[in-house]
Formats: sequence, C-alpha cells, structure tokens
Amino acid sequence: MKKTRILFTGDSITDVYRTDVVRAMESWLDPALTAQERQASTNSVLGMGYPLLAAAQLSAEEPGRYEFLNRGISGNRVVDLDARIKVDCINLRPDVISIMIGVNDVWHELGDHNGVDAPKFRRVYQGMLQEITQALPGVKLILLEPYVLQGPATQEHWDTFRREVDLRREITRELAKDYWEKEDLYIPCIDTQKLFDQAAARSCPGDWTADGVHPTPAGHWLLAQEWVRCFKENG
Repeated sequence: MKKTRILFTGDSITDVYRTDVVRAMESWLDPALTAQERQASTNSVLGMGYPLLAAAQLSAEEPGRYEFLNRGISGNRVVDLDARIKVDCINLRPDVISIMIGVNDVWHELGDHNGVDAPKFRRVYQGMLQEITQALPGVKLILLEPYVLQGPATQEHWDTFRREVDLRREITRELAKDYWEKEDLYIPCIDTQKLFDQAAARSCPGDWTADGVHPTPAGHWLLAQEWVRCFKENG
C-alpha cells in the first residue's frame, strides 16, 4: 500500500531543531552519497515539536499508513518559504501539505526592519499557494494561522505585534476562503490564536509559549492535537 506522504513546513515553530539535527547528520554521512541519498538519510528527522507529536499519534493509530516530512526552517518569513517552495515542497510530491507562516514577517520588522508588510504577505502567500496547487493537482492543504502571546519577546511592542499578526491571520483565512469560493478547493485553517488564547486564559501565557512565540512542550501538544483533529475531519 502506498503511504500517504504528509509534509510540514514553516518557520521555527515547525522546525524545532530539525535543521540543527540534519546539519549534524550531514557532517558524518559518507561524502560519496548522492544528494538524493543524503536527503533520504535525513528525511526521518521531524524536529521536536508539533510535527513529531502529530506524526507519533497518527503512526501509532495506523502503523505503516503515513510518511512524514518536515521542512520548517527557523527564521523564515513568507518570502523565504516561497523562495524554496519548489525544492522543499513541490519536488517532494507530498499528498498533504501543512503550512504555518507569518509571525516572522512581523517580528523581523519590529527587530531588524526586515519584515514583510501585510499586502506583500498576501501577494506572496497567494502566489505560493497557486504554484503548489498547479504543480500538485489533488494535493490537500492545511493552513495554520500565525499567533502571538504576551511574553519576553513580544511585550515591548505588544500592541503592534498583536495587531500585525492578526492582519496576517485574517489574510491566511481569506486566502483559504478564496480558494473555496473561486477554485472549489476546500483548504481548512487552524485558528492557533484562539487555541493559545483559550489555553492562556486557563493558566498563564508562559505555560504555553517560552517567549510569546515559541511553544513550550505543552504548546506543541496543543498544536499537534488540533492539527490531528483537523486532519482527521478533512482527510
């Protein structure tokens, strides 16, 4: 039976040390291996976050049915993800693609003045989705909206941080809605902001993110559980 190939991509929230482990593995792999062989050797590395937890649950429930890949890279903005979408997504021919992007488009502007404004975020994200769906007819997409909580990394510019992240949440949701209305393609969105707001209301933000952006183990568990629920409902 052909396995269903599921690919997670995005920024550090998806990466969670995956690229560090892959870099370490590549340093001791046989130099004679081809690029394809080297990639095959590291494909099983899923990081330490929600992709790993989601993969663990689905693999335990239905052993042998799925194959999981993670191509999240820490620090990515939508323009960075778009620049590598062919090599790190389309060329891998996944059946399901899960995308979480947006917080760095805000964060990099507040810190280094190198963010991506909301109109450009929309244009690039829309073009990226078009490229994916044209290259991979029948592919299933799941979009995770960006989120932010109050924490050490977000507190100084909190009002701007939340407002700008909310704009990119709305854009993500609107792009998915447009595909349903214009292309007859349903793309489910996961409202991660609502998920983390509700969790923080039960205790405190620090229980769910380490700095207002990066999830704690409990935060990754939240994301994984919601992702698996969405996947099963729309599989």
